Amino acid sequence: MTTTAPASAATREALGPTLVRLQRAGADIVVVDADLGKSTSARTFKDAYPDRFITFGVAEQNMISAAGGLATTGHVVVASTFAVFAEHAFDQLRMSVAQPRLNVKIVASHGGVSVGEDGASAESVEDYALFSSLVNFTVGVPADVVEAEAMIEAAMAAPGPWYIRTGRPKIPVVYTEGARFQVGKADLLRQGTDVTIIACGLMVGRSLAAAETLAAQGINARVLNFSTIRPLDTAALEAAARDTGAIVVAEEHLVHSGLGAMCAQALAQIAPVPMEFVGVQNRYGESGTWDEVLELMGLTSGGVVEATKRVVARKK
Repeated sequence: MTTTAPASAATREALGPTLVRLQRAGADIVVVDADLGKSTSARTFKDAYPDRFITFGVAEQNMISAAGGLATTGHVVVASTFAVFAEHAFDQLRMSVAQPRLNVKIVASHGGVSVGEDGASAESVEDYALFSSLVNFTVGVPADVVEAEAMIEAAMAAPGPWYIRTGRPKIPVVYTEGARFQVGKADLLRQGTDVTIIACGLMVGRSLAAAETLAAQGINARVLNFSTIRPLDTAALEAAARDTGAIVVAEEHLVHSGLGAMCAQALAQIAPVPMEFVGVQNRYGESGTWDEVLELMGLTSGGVVEATKRVVARKK
């Protein structure tokens, strides 16, 4: 874990230092890279262990195929690129990683629309839907840099393929130093009885801010961090639905295929309740500062507040 928890940091900053620490502790890590190690922070590992770092240039399909091959020799392989470029290698991910269930961890930075100035072509709004569709993959989106470090550490210790989405901008740190991550378990960040807000990634901090605003308006909102997208914590989901009777899901992803859609599918079978979805609404991103793009998309604490009011009004 980090020695100190800064007030804000980018989740992508966790990758390189965490891998260096784990390798020094005795792990057997090989990192494959698609020419973006500086931006993903994987270059930190290269500087410490150059013989364990292989760059493939702008050739994501080759990178993933090689990652699968390296994993068959017993290494834990980390593949580092941007989220939108990881999508280029879907067939290789399916055939060379998912089907043989190899020990390959995809840690992809610059996820979501908060890539900002890089524009729509670099903004991945469908990445964890794609990875969640792959059998045998564990999929996670950490809420802050502290959880990102803990999630990467958990991934390195667990067998099989993982996808972890990290982000470009510096965002508020939610967790204190030493906080742990448990795969497949939602984390209760705030108690509430009137409605539950489920969030992942940078929308966790914004959902906590929304809950404070709602409390001042007489609405008591529970907040759950669903940093594991797959496997989904259906027990926490069912408890939230039965206890509070309404759900809002907030995420930096297309709403029709992301965490909200997965939660809705699960609740349709076990505990249907009114739901609202804060996320990317059937469109691609735009170029602008990252906070401007989030504002345009309604991915703000105010957007969560308004969605929560709507769903509370729909409760029976």
